[in-house]
Amino acid sequence: MKKHNFSAGPCILPEEVLKGASESVLNFNNDNLSLIEISHRSKPFVEVMEKAIKLVRNLLNVPKNYAILFLQGGASLEFLMTPYNLLSLEGKCGYINTGAWSEKALKEAKKLGEALIVGDSSDKNYNYIPKNLIIPENLDYLHYTSNNTIYGTQFKAYPETNNTLVCDMSSDIFSKKIDVSKYGLIYAGAQKNMGPAGTTLVIVNKDILGKTNRDIPTMLDYQTHISKDSMFNTPPVFSIYVSMLTLEWLQNNGGVEEIEKINNTKAKILYEEIDRNPLFIGFAEKEDRSTMNVTFNLVNQDLQEKFDLLCNNNGINGLKGHRSVGGYRASLYNALPLSSVEHLINLMQKFEKEI
Repeated sequence: MKKHNFSAGPCILPEEVLKGASESVLNFNNDNLSLIEISHRSKPFVEVMEKAIKLVRNLLNVPKNYAILFLQGGASLEFLMTPYNLLSLEGKCGYINTGAWSEKALKEAKKLGEALIVGDSSDKNYNYIPKNLIIPENLDYLHYTSNNTIYGTQFKAYPETNNTLVCDMSSDIFSKKIDVSKYGLIYAGAQKNMGPAGTTLVIVNKDILGKTNRDIPTMLDYQTHISKDSMFNTPPVFSIYVSMLTLEWLQNNGGVEEIEKINNTKAKILYEEIDRNPLFIGFAEKEDRSTMNVTFNLVNQDLQEKFDLLCNNNGINGLKGHRSVGGYRASLYNALPLSSVEHLINLMQKFEKEI
């Protein structure tokens, strides 16, 4: 039976990417060596790194004065690297608090200086995006999380600010068009739309670095990694290679512009079914609904066991919602085909007829 993978992360990957990745473990580049045993400084892997960076630059139209890095530690390490590199000793930074990940980012910033909450949706368990923000003009940076995997909310526009804008795009990067020039720093864990866990994409405007008068630990300094082309220490070669394959797949299938249309269609038809079907109810406010993570619940919780059984018996994987929200979460990352969404909708309609 085909599995329809709605997991929130690690993400579903294209079948051709999985095939290429598996072949590389046994015999990479027809050199009769495994990708994971060759030197990261060898010509074959240097070419992988260079190609991955070029794909990022082309797919997102990254300006020339921005560095593209593949680092480690996930977005969680970026929570700390951001203030280390951008928050001056006497400065302030601002955070829009829209859920668990922005909370964790804020916690790390507070360890290094004054971090202000300039927007907060915790009063309704993060089911909406804060509006009409009053943002101070003198911040070293303003940080937000573009898409909230747990709660199923997503920013539909850039926060209006004259401050340096920082964004955690872990769960929606490459899913839609963005204007990189509006940001000072973008970071994203690979395991949502790019590849397996193990590497983190960082896109940073080099002009904003080196201005904090702070003694930054070597490994936490973006300038360290820029100067060594993401190879200050041994990079996670497998994660970077699979990310390269995924970005190549995206480019070959029309790029970000084309995948955005497909993602919008997937989200549209699923939300329409949730709103139409009397057995289900959405969690996030309609105007802030995510195209990546669709959160919903049963109106009658007593039906959960029956619906879960129907899903399990029909190849649905990873639909369970996060424990802080409950219910269900259908993650519609780039590689999830439209047919999987249609299959879930058919099951929801079948369940409606059976009850």
